[in-house]
Amino acid sequence: MQVPKGHQAVMPYLIVNNAAGFIDFVKNVFNADLSFSRMREDNLTVMHSEVQISGSTIMFCDATEQFKPATANMFVYVDDADKTFAKAIEAGSKVIMELADQTYGRSGGVSDPFGNEWWITSVKS
Repeated sequence: MQVPKGHQAVMPYLIVNNAAGFIDFVKNVFNADLSFSRMREDNLTVMHSEVQISGSTIMFCDATEQFKPATANMFVYVDDADKTFAKAIEAGSKVIMELADQTYGRSGGVSDPFGNEWWITSVKS
């Protein structure tokens, strides 16, 4: 099986309201890199974009009349869960589960302004 460079065999594909805002959110909170973006003919809505978070790709686009919002729950490993969790809250996320020490590491959950849920975790040293 061949998979294009920079992609994985399975990747989330989100349909969000305000894809441009989602790009800003993941860049600010998770240090994501925008690796691809194409606008629709109106030059206002994202037809298809891709971001990379620590080597993992998330594909997404703006919701339209034809393609309604479709969000996801994502589990993401980060170097510093406390710092990333705080950034997510500052960027408009709501707490689902307070950050706490778990057997598998430090973890907590937030709901972003676009309807996605992120389980932010750093592994115990």
